[in-house]
Amino acid sequence: MANATTIDPKEAAHFGQMAAEWWDPKGSSAMLHRMNPVRLHYIRDMADWHWQLDEHDRRPLANMTALDMGCGAGLLCEPLARLGAVVTGIDAAAENVAVARLHAEQSGLSVSYEQGGIETLGKRRFDLITSLEVVEHVTDPRAFVEGLAGALAPGGLMILSTPNRTSLSHFAMITIAEGTGRIPKGTHDWDKFLTPEELGALVEAAGLKVIDVTGMSFSPMHGFKLSENKALDYFVTAVHAA
Repeated sequence: MANATTIDPKEAAHFGQMAAEWWDPKGSSAMLHRMNPVRLHYIRDMADWHWQLDEHDRRPLANMTALDMGCGAGLLCEPLARLGAVVTGIDAAAENVAVARLHAEQSGLSVSYEQGGIETLGKRRFDLITSLEVVEHVTDPRAFVEGLAGALAPGGLMILSTPNRTSLSHFAMITIAEGTGRIPKGTHDWDKFLTPEELGALVEAAGLKVIDVTGMSFSPMHGFKLSENKALDYFVTAVHAA
């Protein structure tokens, strides 16, 4: 388990400035709101398959512990709580944590929020770990993935997502999205994007086994959707290696 922080202070400050708008579907986090249903669909499918859950159960994660690392203001934490999980959300920006706590309280949901990074995990273990669109923002992706892997409980499931380092992602996310203000400028550093092969290697080096890699594509007509095309963005799901 890594002890040193992988938090980039500049990244934390950047996302902290967006805290007040995290829950505004038309604000600076609008794209995350559009991605969230696709994320939840994927997580639910992977959880149902891994734990042989009832796909019709409205609280399939009851009594399971879940960690969302880099949780922002809780866009994923709250749905996981509604699915029954005992949820911990950790984010590098104190501003995000404050907004997340307030929104959960107003929503009548119990979510434990903390400010920090992998260094705050200690010896805690979680059944489900998610970290979506985060690994490209840390100072040391290898240490970050190792920290997450070390917090995965036996029989647990870890799900990551991140943009792929391709010409398409550069054009779509930086030239278009940041260039037109749909995403705040400076949100992404294309050179820090990881390919599925690179992220998969980090996951396996941390002692886990990759069991699924699925793309997330976008079209103006249909928005975001799960896809075999991994050129824009993708999910990696892993479990403990046998």
